[in-house]
Amino acid sequence: MKKCIILANGKAPKKDVIIHFAKRGYSVLFCADGGANSAMKMGLLPHYIIGDLDSIHSETVKYYFGKTEIIKLNRQNDTDVEKCLKSAIKKKFGEAILLGVTGDRLDHTFCNLGIVIKYFNKIAIKIIAENSLLTAITGSHKINTLPGETISIYGIDNNTKISSKGLKYRLKKIALPFGHKESTSNIALGNEIMLKVQDGIIFVIRDFQVMRTHGLL
Repeated sequence: MKKCIILANGKAPKKDVIIHFAKRGYSVLFCADGGANSAMKMGLLPHYIIGDLDSIHSETVKYYFGKTEIIKLNRQNDTDVEKCLKSAIKKKFGEAILLGVTGDRLDHTFCNLGIVIKYFNKIAIKIIAENSLLTAITGSHKINTLPGETISIYGIDNNTKISSKGLKYRLKKIALPFGHKESTSNIALGNEIMLKVQDGIIFVIRDFQVMRTHGLL
């Protein structure tokens, strides 16, 4: 499966995060408009820069001209991150890591969380923000964990039922509708947990550094 990284114009990750995933098969870097400014500061060479180009600095455009494919899309119904995602889907990528999609704009953060759900059936998306990794899942999943690891689970609506095995606070066909109920800071009891999600999608949020340190990612 083809995998890519999409770097947006929010708070940039550390360069070693991008290198970590590049070594694990996420070998193509898309920059969503101003995300290219961060890429340049880190000394990275994106394969694509896509967006309406209203946030990218002129010196960044000059730096990457002739080195990177720069695609201007004025489509205002899509965010620059969505433009990158649609391009990745068209190029048959099956997984994407979104970086730089949070920051000082809560509306942008909220929008990018929604994008994970919006494109769920077209491409598998993970978000890394600060020290958190967010994944969206449905169906049955066996997940390798570290005993004592903190795992938070969030549902969307009342129709989605969640069951678990291997968590300290077990879930039994329970709904976790947004704004009403959640399973924040649940705890893995052993080396794996089981999650079964019926009739919907949930977010699973884990500690990125813990996963990275212990070879879980």
